[in-house]
Amino acid sequence: MTGLVLGLLPAPTPVSIDTYLDRVLDSTGLPGVSVVVTHGHKVVHATGAGHDAHGGAVTENTPMRVASVSKSFTAAAVMTLVEDGRVGLDDEVHDHLPQLPPRITVRRLLNQTSGISDDSVDIGRLTEARTLAEYVDLLPPVDAAGPGTRFAYSNVNHNVAARLVEVVSGQSYEDYLRRHVFEPLGMHDSRAGGDAPNGFNSLYGVWLNRPELDDGPAVGGSGTMITTAHDMGRWLIAQNGHGPFATESLDTMHGPSDVHDYGMGWHPDGNGLLVHSGNLWTYNAIQAIDPKSGYGYAVMTNGAALVDDTGTILDGLIALSRGGAPAEPGSPRQLVDLVLAATGLLAVALGVLGVVRARRWAERRRGRRSWLTAVRLVVVGLPVVLFAFYPQVVSFVSSGRTVLWAQLGYFALSLTVTLAAAALAGLAVLTARVVRLVSVR
Repeated sequence: MTGLVLGLLPAPTPVSIDTYLDRVLDSTGLPGVSVVVTHGHKVVHATGAGHDAHGGAVTENTPMRVASVSKSFTAAAVMTLVEDGRVGLDDEVHDHLPQLPPRITVRRLLNQTSGISDDSVDIGRLTEARTLAEYVDLLPPVDAAGPGTRFAYSNVNHNVAARLVEVVSGQSYEDYLRRHVFEPLGMHDSRAGGDAPNGFNSLYGVWLNRPELDDGPAVGGSGTMITTAHDMGRWLIAQNGHGPFATESLDTMHGPSDVHDYGMGWHPDGNGLLVHSGNLWTYNAIQAIDPKSGYGYAVMTNGAALVDDTGTILDGLIALSRGGAPAEPGSPRQLVDLVLAATGLLAVALGVLGVVRARRWAERRRGRRSWLTAVRLVVVGLPVVLFAFYPQVVSFVSSGRTVLWAQLGYFALSLTVTLAAAALAGLAVLTARVVRLVSVR
């Protein structure tokens, strides 16, 4: 009966979307959010809520960084070259960019099956590049493993694809994307890179106004795009078949590769939608289209933390479009921040206590087994070891994506500060105990 009642609820309207977005802002505490919902060839509603770094209201025209959502735009730019016969999807990239090894085709770059992974290149070195040409020149050596045989998500693929656009077209990637994707779609406030208002990072629930991290080409194909909710509405309509892209091109971009369900900047979510998210250091975004119903959605936030709220907000918009009532918006981020803050304070308190009691501890160790004392010292020093290998640990749990020290001071700021506090406390206790052990002998 409940399902029947929900099914009779009206489809989304500007009022229902605005009401939902206000609830989202209140419950998540995000600084600013912009969204758009489309249906068929029409925009149902594009809007925003909250504030930007300058204190202005976030609206449907507020520029937002969309991170890896940029990848679907790079795929679209390449597909326009394919439609014009200027490059083939099965052409080897090596023929245009000799810095790349053979057997990597254009298709394999776009569907992340080139054999390139973060482990196959020096990601830290690539952050030095400021242009796509410099980026590709810094790539060698590239240890591409079995092109076409496995999926490995890496920003390198789409940055190389953007450089390919430049070489084949004879234009900068920024100009080509503007002339052949943005302008035909009427996306007049979108660009491949450049300035946008500062974003925010959460430090134990306090949102800090921060500039975006400068860690790669100013204009790239993997994550530098800036757009608005208004413009994303034009894009989503085109992706649902009401635009300049050929049906065959859309099918190619949306469809899976031979070895994975990831397409070219899109992948199925298991519920009949095609989606792609984007996580930058101070911004988050997600886009989705429902080929069956013709709905399209985009959610963009100017705040980034350990917990990304864009997926939850998207779920609410989908519920509205399917005649249902969205779940009460909320975010576990506040709880995560509270736990991390409490852990950091506890670590500091234990560190102070350990230093104060170091002499008493050392005196108790006299005459006892030295190996047991050594074990206790090692345990105290574990937070120091963990923090020393912090980037490697995060990279490991991030499914092979390389995360650098500088990046951990952004989206993971609360965790980084907590671990640093624990490491300093552990180091202080370890030092005090060793000094006291030496002095009492």
